[in-house]
Amino acid sequence: MSVHFSDLAKRVSANGEVSAEEVLSLRREAWPDGRICQNEAEAIFAINAQLGERGPEWTDFFVEALGEYVVNQRAPRGYVDQENADWLVSQVDADGHLCSMAELELLLRVFERAHNVPVSLKDFAVAKVEHAVLHGTGPTRCGGELEAGNVNATEAALLRRAIFAPASERPAAVGRKEAEMLFRLKDATLDGDNAPEWKQLFVQGVANYLQGHAHANAQISRERAEELQAFMHDTSHGVGSFLGRMAKASPNAFGKVFGRKASGDSSAEAAADAHAVTDGEKEWLDAQIAADGRVDEFEEALLAFLTEG
Repeated sequence: MSVHFSDLAKRVSANGEVSAEEVLSLRREAWPDGRICQNEAEAIFAINAQLGERGPEWTDFFVEALGEYVVNQRAPRGYVDQENADWLVSQVDADGHLCSMAELELLLRVFERAHNVPVSLKDFAVAKVEHAVLHGTGPTRCGGELEAGNVNATEAALLRRAIFAPASERPAAVGRKEAEMLFRLKDATLDGDNAPEWKQLFVQGVANYLQGHAHANAQISRERAEELQAFMHDTSHGVGSFLGRMAKASPNAFGKVFGRKASGDSSAEAAADAHAVTDGEKEWLDAQIAADGRVDEFEEALLAFLTEG
């Protein structure tokens, strides 16, 4: 660990504060190339946990430095492996709950910047976002505040970022676990002073799960990304060998890459199929609506949207 992180950790432990000047010093001297080691990453978490107040300079540094560490410091860049995911969970959950909004912003940063993350981290993030919206209070990094007992405009924006992030359960679309989270939040805050943005997000989010089209290959695993990277960096074979290996590795996709379109392979058709609510999805929706024995205003708005669509 660099002396800068070590010294700062000692000073913060003594007074619970970090100045904008100290953060600038860290950026200039301890993080000049945008890379940190694990000891330094853990020191940053330790400093954050001891702070009484977290200014925008510290929060920005915390989110940027640790987001870069988790997402891009292991090859292939952009893919979070299980070890790094487990490490992040252990740091965020060290005392059993989110220590600060900076940690929530870090989770969102990882999901917005990464191509994919392990399922365990997706489940962890959904749980933390849900808890923060239900119980969190205080200012957020991007303005506005969290309020317990309702969903305000700031919290609706935070939820939108979480469920539509590239590395979320269903990239650029809403997954089943995320849709179920929206129902739980709706039930828990139904009598609260909710913002109009929340009802809009609930309807759009659940409808997106039921009717949205998400490409099956929108996310690939970290292991597959490693294979593809190694394949592209392999200079020991000629073009003929490359094409032969490609055809063997993915014979069904071979024609698509070179302009031949397989019959029935229409993105419009796929989108139309996804738009139709299946029997299984209808059963899921019926169970969600029937859970509390009534149809509330949010569910009425959802059903009206689905009927119109």
